[in-house]
Order: sequence, then C-alpha cells, then structure tokens
Amino acid sequence: MTTTEAPKSTPVALSHEQIGEMLDLLKDSDSVELKLTVPEHDQRSAIRSLGLDPLEAQIRQVFFFDTPDLELDRLGVVVRARRIQGKGDDSIVKLRPVVPSKLPADLRSSTGFRVEVDALPGGFVCSGTLKRPLGSTEVRSVVTGERPIRKLFSKQQRAYYAEHAPGIELDTLSILGPIFVLKLRFTPEELHRRIVAEMWIYPDGSRVLELSTRAATGDAFQVAAEARAYLAKKGIDLSGEQQTKTKKALEYFAGTLKNGS
Repeated sequence: MTTTEAPKSTPVALSHEQIGEMLDLLKDSDSVELKLTVPEHDQRSAIRSLGLDPLEAQIRQVFFFDTPDLELDRLGVVVRARRIQGKGDDSIVKLRPVVPSKLPADLRSSTGFRVEVDALPGGFVCSGTLKRPLGSTEVRSVVTGERPIRKLFSKQQRAYYAEHAPGIELDTLSILGPIFVLKLRFTPEELHRRIVAEMWIYPDGSRVLELSTRAATGDAFQVAAEARAYLAKKGIDLSGEQQTKTKKALEYFAGTLKNGS
C-alpha cells in the first residue's frame, strides 16, 4: 500500500501502521510537501489572519488532460500543463501512487524527475513527476487548437506516459480547464519557513485555498508540528474536510463534457 486517502469528514491522526508506511516512503523520496486546504467558509478570515495580499500573487492558468470518463485518473496518471505569469509554461506527467525504491534508476536520475510525498491531515500519497519547461506561448497554442497535445511533452515524458496509460493516445485526450490560480509565497517571522498559498478558482465560482510548505524528508514530522502550531495560532481550522485541487478540477470539467456545456 502506498497511499492513504484524505477523509471526507474530520481528519483523524495517522495510525502507527500508516506512520510506518509513510516513513518507508520518505526514506527513498526527494522531499515532502505538507498541505492543508481551508474550508471555503473560512477562507476570507484565513486570508486576513495570515495577512495575504492578493495583489502580490502570481497568476496561473492550469489545464489537465484526460478522457471524458477520467480514465487516466483511475490509472493514477496526471497529465497537466500550466501558463505562469512572468515565467515560461511547463508540463508534467505524474504517476501516483509510486513506491520510490521500485522506480527505474535511469528515471530517478533524469533531469526534471522528482519523487515527493504529499501529506495532508489524515492522508498521504507518494508521486513520481516528470516535468518539462516550455516557452511562454506553447500551452496557449495547444489549447487554441493550433498544435497537438503531444507537442507539450518531451520524448521521455511521452514514454513515461505510454508505459502507464497504454493505448490512450495523448492527442485523443480532452482539455480540462482552465483553472484560474493565484499563488503567493510568504515567510512568517514566527515560523521562519516559506509557506505557499494557492487559491484555485473554478468556473462555477467555487474555490479551494491550499496552504503548503516543503521540507526535507528527515524533517517532515518536526516541520508539520511547527506549521500546525503556527496555523492554529492564526485561527486556521485544522480539522476541516480536505479537498484535492486536481480531483475537484477533473470532476468539474468532466461533468461539463457530459452535460455538453
């Protein structure tokens, strides 16, 4: 077992078995990202409490690629591209869950490949992500239909994808998006550690606010305790239902395809 889903209700502490499993994954991973999503009804107060200024945020557009019935999602494959204000675009092919010790050595040593454990209240998952930087117009040219989807991905990314999604051609995938994202990095004096706030805004007006921080694998539990203490002091609800940005996006846009909208 390599993943534990975040619960749909109040998160509970990890069991001793889950902690042991997570430690095994961390041992062979590159990093850990600690995440918390803030319930929508608490987002305004959280933004005020943390002193976040939306005018300092970086604007992003996120696009996912999947079949209308989300076959890639069921296979554990995520295919994504982003447009980033003031930077170039990028694309990723991600597989989750993965067992780091079982990944091929040549893949582990590849430039742009990263193994990371995402941990949130009540759950965690280990993923292997192959990323490619792109020029600032490449994603737009694909989503407007000027170029095929496969052009966003390198030969190595395409091979990684084909291995885990056999028979599903990249160019046959539906474009799911965009999601409008505001991303803001800040370093609280009390914490002395950078926190990233991401507000994902969906076309129906719903929002996901995620707070996250990265840590070395050996520091994961200490950093988690310090971050939880800081957020609790700021009045952030640590017990709310956790939402996955990607899952929400995929389900939303797959629903629009089914409804023909």
